[in-house]
Amino acid sequence: MMAAEEEMAGPDLGEITTIQLIANPWSGSAANIQVAAQLLEQIGYDVEITDLDENAQWSAINTGELHASLEVWPSGHAQNRVDFIDNPDGNVVDAGLLGPIGQIGWYLPAYMIDQNPALASAEGFTDPALAALFATAETGDAGQILHGDPSWVTFEQDIIDDFGLQLEIVYAGSEEALLAAFDSAFAREDAVLSYFWTPHSAFSTFDLVELELPLDPDGNKYYPADNLFKIVWAGLEDGAPAAWEFLHNFNYSTADQVSMLGAIDAQGKSVEEAAADWIAANEATWGAWIPS
Repeated sequence: MMAAEEEMAGPDLGEITTIQLIANPWSGSAANIQVAAQLLEQIGYDVEITDLDENAQWSAINTGELHASLEVWPSGHAQNRVDFIDNPDGNVVDAGLLGPIGQIGWYLPAYMIDQNPALASAEGFTDPALAALFATAETGDAGQILHGDPSWVTFEQDIIDDFGLQLEIVYAGSEEALLAAFDSAFAREDAVLSYFWTPHSAFSTFDLVELELPLDPDGNKYYPADNLFKIVWAGLEDGAPAAWEFLHNFNYSTADQVSMLGAIDAQGKSVEEAAADWIAANEATWGAWIPS
């Protein structure tokens, strides 16, 4: 048996014996949650995982219906922080940084920029002829920018409207669908432009370049670098003190997360398998998270 499967005795579990974790619809969130779930089970808790979008999770944690989400991208949740964390009546607690630093942006193949250097910045998409290189049956004369899950908090339409870009958003529907679109485009060296993010294992497979986006009308980045953080229900502090401490301690590197994403996306492992493999190889990291 791996070390993580050995009996861990000692910490105060509290009255709440089932921890309710939230998995958002992207691989990084799922990997984080699986690592946490497997280790919480070894501490002595039962764990249930609920698939929920990044917007609905705030009220669910605030009421205590669900207990924790481990990968919040702050650039899309300033108002939720005000409403649920900063609000004295709120019951959502900032549980500290996850570790990886995220960067959302617009990405396209390097070969498209090699052929048309003006496509290195969003300004190139004000040119109808260049934008038309990305046109599809769905977008007509306008270029297509792909998006994933419609529930994701993003600013694509704002960017298009603010700068008169000749683009139309098309929802692929999921992270998996975006990866399939990259795979198809790269196989034929076709044009593709997509909302995407780092860290992600896709960059080891596809030579994607981040488009230079303009600043918003107030002079700020639409997508600043995101120090990903965790949120937990305040009631865990008394109701499940060992889980509370563990979730606050949970922190690892971008490389840790990307190693699991590569196992899932490139090697075809399940999220459960990738998390178990990471746990087996990284007791020096997760051992510090376990309450005594």
